[in-house]
Parts: sequence; structure tokens; C-alpha cells
Amino acid sequence: MLDTGTKAPDFTLFDKSGKEVSLSDFLGKKVVLYFYPKDNTPGCTRQACTFSGLYKQFKEKNIEVIGISKDSVASHQKFAEKHGLDFILLSDPDLIAIKAYDVWQEKKLYGKVSMGVVRTTYIIDEKGYIEKVMPKVKPDTNAAEILAEL
Repeated sequence: MLDTGTKAPDFTLFDKSGKEVSLSDFLGKKVVLYFYPKDNTPGCTRQACTFSGLYKQFKEKNIEVIGISKDSVASHQKFAEKHGLDFILLSDPDLIAIKAYDVWQEKKLYGKVSMGVVRTTYIIDEKGYIEKVMPKVKPDTNAAEILAEL
């Protein structure tokens, strides 16, 4: 994981509509950058729906929410349409941001070891520095915890 106080690595990825989005586009506002394993899985769906349900409150505080996984643009588009997600979802199939933020790690499930995205949230300040790192977050409470803190 990256440390608090570190300059957040910039990246440019495609959103669910195929439009390029860079982290640097959001200088001047706080960004909640959350990494998740896969569209349409139970935990990832709950996490995304929770962020979507609270998105208006994030916007009222001038905070942008960005979710990143290695799923394709088409997958993100279907995921967003199916669940009414109105915040930014970015596709990172080449693991550019995922590796830059050190969330591509070894995972163990039922004794099997594989590489994957560890569910992690970063809060980035208005100047582009990491304000808080939240590793291994719980999908059901992540968004509310961040709102309460900010």
C-alpha cells in the first residue's frame, strides 16, 4: 500500500462510457478512489450500490468517487446500468493504476493462492496527495465510514 502524505500516482483510464479520465482532472477537490476485484460479484455490488446511494452527499461536499477494477469498459457499462451507478467507474485491464497503488497482491482462498485486487480505498486531497489509506475495507460500510470521517 502507498503511504499517507505520498503524492497520488496520476493515471489515465477509460470510464464506463469509453471516455478518458485522469486523476489529475480532479485537482481542487477530494477524491475517494476505491479499488475492487470484479463487477457483479456480491461484495463488489454491495460496495458500489452503497457508494451510489451516498453519492449525492459526497457531491455536496465536493468529493468525487471513483471505482477502479480490471473489468472492461463494456462490463462497467452493464454493471452501472444494472445497478443505477452514477459515479465514475474506470477500467484498468492493464493494471496501470492497480499496480501503481499497490493493490495487486497475492490472495488466498480455500488454500489456493492467486494474484488479485485487494479491496482498498484511498482518500486523495485537493492537491493530489494521499490523505488516508483504508486497506481491506468492508464493502457494506466503506462509503458510510468515509462520509462520517469527511
